Amino acid sequence: MKDDGKDKGQLKGYFLWPFALSAFVVCGNAALFFINRLSGLVMCPFTLCYVGVAFWIYMYSRRRLLASLVSFSSEYAWIQKQLLADMALPYALADEEGVLLWMNHAFEEVMATEKGARKSLTSMFPDVTRSDLAGDDGVSTVHSSYGGNQYRVDIQPIYISGTEQEENLAIVGREKLLVVYLFDETEVLQCRQQITDEKLVVGIIYLDNYEEALESVEEVRRSLLTALIDRKINKYVSSMEGIVKVIEKDKYFFVIKQKYANQLQEEKFPILEDVKSVNIGNEMSVTLSIGIGMNGDSYIRNYDYARVAIDMALGRGGDQAVVKDAERIQYFGGKSLQLEKATRVKARVKAHAMRELMDTRDRVLIMGHRLGDIDCFGSSVGMYRIAMALNKKAHIVINDITNSVKPMMDRFLENPEYPDDMFLTGAEAADLVDANTMLVVVDVNRPSITDAPELLRLVKTFVVLDHHRQGSEIISNAELSYVEPYASSACEMVAEILQYIADGIKIKPLEADALYGGIVIDTNNFTNQTGVRTFEAAAYLRRSGADVTRVRKMFRDNMTEYKARAAAVASAEVYRNAFTIAVCPSAGLESPTVVGSQAANELLEIKGIKASVVLTDYNGVIYVSARSIDEVNVQVMMEQLGGGGHRGMAGAQLKGVTVEEAKHRIREVIDLMYEKGDIA
Repeated sequence: MKDDGKDKGQLKGYFLWPFALSAFVVCGNAALFFINRLSGLVMCPFTLCYVGVAFWIYMYSRRRLLASLVSFSSEYAWIQKQLLADMALPYALADEEGVLLWMNHAFEEVMATEKGARKSLTSMFPDVTRSDLAGDDGVSTVHSSYGGNQYRVDIQPIYISGTEQEENLAIVGREKLLVVYLFDETEVLQCRQQITDEKLVVGIIYLDNYEEALESVEEVRRSLLTALIDRKINKYVSSMEGIVKVIEKDKYFFVIKQKYANQLQEEKFPILEDVKSVNIGNEMSVTLSIGIGMNGDSYIRNYDYARVAIDMALGRGGDQAVVKDAERIQYFGGKSLQLEKATRVKARVKAHAMRELMDTRDRVLIMGHRLGDIDCFGSSVGMYRIAMALNKKAHIVINDITNSVKPMMDRFLENPEYPDDMFLTGAEAADLVDANTMLVVVDVNRPSITDAPELLRLVKTFVVLDHHRQGSEIISNAELSYVEPYASSACEMVAEILQYIADGIKIKPLEADALYGGIVIDTNNFTNQTGVRTFEAAAYLRRSGADVTRVRKMFRDNMTEYKARAAAVASAEVYRNAFTIAVCPSAGLESPTVVGSQAANELLEIKGIKASVVLTDYNGVIYVSARSIDEVNVQVMMEQLGGGGHRGMAGAQLKGVTVEEAKHRIREVIDLMYEKGDIA
């Protein structure tokens, strides 16, 4: 090595120093001789003595010194080797292929844990890849297991050559060895896991239909029903070494260790089904909603997570558990139909809160989702009437007018009673935003699919009104959020608010038609997710001037759309004897996604079909429409594809895939739901 040559040159220089000094002394003696001959003669014996001693040191002591150095080097190399061999840290050398060439005693002890183990890094540690072995600079760190222990494997390249490393790297055929260090992490990881398991997890339990269930049983037996449910919840939490506390008659607060929370997720919260089995003559089974918060940086943060989780569970229809783990949210259950609330108290409270917000603002913008349907349009018109009745300047934001909305929208555009700026694009609405502007979002609670997402960033005060079950992506920081999954449509919710928000609001027949049309379309002519309040809202709109015949004629299909829907039904294939998967053509259609949704509804009329899925390829995006009656939660299915919706009506959008690839993904989702038990 160059360093060794440099050291040898320095050592040789040290031995030549006496000769250099001898020459200096001789020159000094000669100079003294010319100055004073007698002094020079006196100095000569001393000079000769010095030169002789220097020569003797070089000739004889050098050999003895070199012999001592050689002996020291040998002993040093032996000590160095012994230190490596006896070092407690497992240490080894391997070639470029990962084959072990030499190892110390500690490394041999590690390998001895498994007899017949091959002396190769890749065979010992499956997580070590070729790229880890091929690195030229720095240390590659891999975490892997061997012999029942967990190890951190550090791999560092070294080069054996006569040139320096920088020159060696330029040589293609360089000779490289790999230095391997093993660090046993088993105990550290076990302690870390134990700390994680012992963390406290906060949970909240709500009884979804407490009042309704009590009303369905005799009064003398109501206390027994409550006691049985309370006993099951307490026994369930106590079995996990947790504590539970009743905070209200239908609300519980509990704390458990995190290891039990992981167990609950693996078991998929059996308490959800266990509570439903409580039956003492009650006509309605009791269902639970559970929210759990974990892995926060403090206990108060876990409690905040639990509150968010329980809100998500209730917003998705109840009868399910939601676990919020820092930024990740997981859903379990949700197999029951949404429970309709017979009381309108919540609608009245939300209506009064909405009026208080509107009273503080001068302008109201109303926005729905992208490619809005008639429910989105009708609910927007209803909110427009509310704003106008409160003497506020109002505008409906709509960018793309779909074929299903155009006939209804044309009636407003042609009517002189409505101003020209009733409908605005997103860019036009953004120019009007100021500190006194309020935004009302209808028929959507996901910010990414709103018609103008930029308005959510510009407007400081906004309200969300929707009937879709909430997913992981929601519009946060809303001043007022009114999300009711049991409602059939956003138009039904707006029709109720119209009756409570102010006295004497009269809606015009044209506006009543829009609201009534939204209910008709979203309920598929009152056959899907309709309840008592749905018909009450329809009755209110009929009294306000909605014409059933006029609405029906307005939403009739043209021949092209009818043929496209028929083609989609004809192309349907049955998967696992319970699912229909079809493709709807989009050529020549103004609103192919609406036609695809209609085809999905028709496929549900086939006997034995649990759910229908229709794919529509439109503008490079695969639009998926999924429908079911009561056996399959299609919202869970579509959420796995990045979409969402209702239990019986949901959708998703797939980008960058072909129709066949989309079909394959849908089949995979169905298979996965069967494996998880989400489909009986």
